[in-house]
Amino acid sequence: MSELLKKLEWRYATKQMDVSRPAEQEKVDRILEAIRLTATSSGLQPYEVIVVKNAELKEAIKPHAWNQSQITDCSHLLVFAAWDNYTEDRVNMMFDLVNEERGFMNEGWENYRQMILGLYPKRDAQINYEHAARQAYIGLGTALIAAAEEGIDSTPMEGFVPEEVDAILGLKERGLRSVILLPLGYRANKGDWLVNLKKVRRSSENFIIEMD
Repeated sequence: MSELLKKLEWRYATKQMDVSRPAEQEKVDRILEAIRLTATSSGLQPYEVIVVKNAELKEAIKPHAWNQSQITDCSHLLVFAAWDNYTEDRVNMMFDLVNEERGFMNEGWENYRQMILGLYPKRDAQINYEHAARQAYIGLGTALIAAAEEGIDSTPMEGFVPEEVDAILGLKERGLRSVILLPLGYRANKGDWLVNLKKVRRSSENFIIEMD
């Protein structure tokens, strides 16, 4: 755990990436697997991760992300895209998958399925999207930790126009809406004003509240 904390101390929101040094695919694959294994509400995994390596797509996205250079300088741009709604088909897909993988049906699990079906699909689509988007942020947190563990630099980005990114990547047709972007790569040797600055966080005393 102490080694992980050191790596989290090392990581920062990289401002300048080395375009000549791509992240190794095997490392990216492990980051993606960590995201896939992340917890989600009711185990529904209501988001997907689009991995953009195509240079033209990244160039198309950049103007809609405040022209941030990491979009095009990174080797892998992760787009966390949440379900636009919870539907009966989507809920059943995940519950059926659990039954198939475990090889049996459980009465309590099936009762829970019916409770979810009686709740989620009946809610407003925007409420459901916002719930799904919060699950994507759990995946983002895992991605940041996994990237640090792999020694890969990353920059979480909310500064973009989701509707434009959705259109470029054809996400609406997939029933998805982009939530947050995460470029992956390696920090540049120079040109990044943030790289050598001290990491600043609130003290434990001003951040953690213990109730004994």
